[in-house]
Amino acid sequence: MTDSIHLSDWHSNAERPLDVICLGRVGVDFYGVTDGADFISESGFKKCVGGSSGNVAVGLATLGARVGVISCLSDDAQGNYVRHYLTGKSINLDGVFTLGGEYRTSLAIAELRPEPDVVIYRNNAADLALNTDHIKTDYLASARCLFVTGTALSQSPSREATLHAMQTAQMAGTLVVLDLDYRPYSWASPDDPPHFYKLAASFSDVVIGNREEFEVMGMPFDVEENHVNAASEMLSGNTELVIVKAGSEGCDVFGLDMDNNLVSLSQTVFQVEARKPYGAGDAFAAAFLFGLLNQQCLKDAVAMGAANAALNVTGDTCADAMSALEPLKTFMQQRGYQFAGSNSPLSGNE
Repeated sequence: MTDSIHLSDWHSNAERPLDVICLGRVGVDFYGVTDGADFISESGFKKCVGGSSGNVAVGLATLGARVGVISCLSDDAQGNYVRHYLTGKSINLDGVFTLGGEYRTSLAIAELRPEPDVVIYRNNAADLALNTDHIKTDYLASARCLFVTGTALSQSPSREATLHAMQTAQMAGTLVVLDLDYRPYSWASPDDPPHFYKLAASFSDVVIGNREEFEVMGMPFDVEENHVNAASEMLSGNTELVIVKAGSEGCDVFGLDMDNNLVSLSQTVFQVEARKPYGAGDAFAAAFLFGLLNQQCLKDAVAMGAANAALNVTGDTCADAMSALEPLKTFMQQRGYQFAGSNSPLSGNE
């Protein structure tokens, strides 16, 4: 049973001014405006904020969470646009720093189709210049949860800053969530990710990734026996929840019960006609965290994540396609989902 997974008190520290701080890549996305078109035939592009941490921050804020960001932006039109956009979403930017010189805010250009080409420009990426001096203990202690994307671990000095932030958050009683977010072009050597992912996971309460990302981590999730072995290894440390996403197959969630026995639950996808695949993982993370922080049981929080992912892929961007709470609930109810927590403040059954 899902309720037998034992979790920390996700309802604690509600008096803190921020619910979640998102650390990592925040950038600009240009999306094609023509459904099904490739780059050659595309006639125009739509601008929006992107980057995994940026998308998750916007997703949380759109649902109604109090959100902050830790990252670096370039001192140019791109960086200024990101600041303006996030400020307009009422996202706290006390942890965002502006860098001059040759640093550039990340830029992605994406086709609007189910199997798109996405080109990402990451030379002298500003977010990867984050350093330990940018990490403020008081800021991390002002949030209930720190959300980290694994790309921030791919290079120094961002790698050291990220690990420092995770340890600092842990000491401040702030829950830590790691999304593996593996981008191979960001890493100097394929030998590095397993080590640094495992180190970061040791500071994390929750680890989220797809099967391929856990494979990169050195923990195969291709067959059921591997699922059990890999989840058990991760859950033997500080981590209390492992979420393995499998695209159209949904996701599996692993945790331990009060007797330290491995327990799991599965969540199927909400079927929709997708216009594009990107944004789904970030939407999942945003709604999942929002649910747990707002007294949803684990089953409902995971279902909220799946529903937000489904809604996101029907849109034409990532950040602007994040759902607000009421449309998310309506979408789930129209598809026959019944919240397990009958007294939940989000279920409409108080």
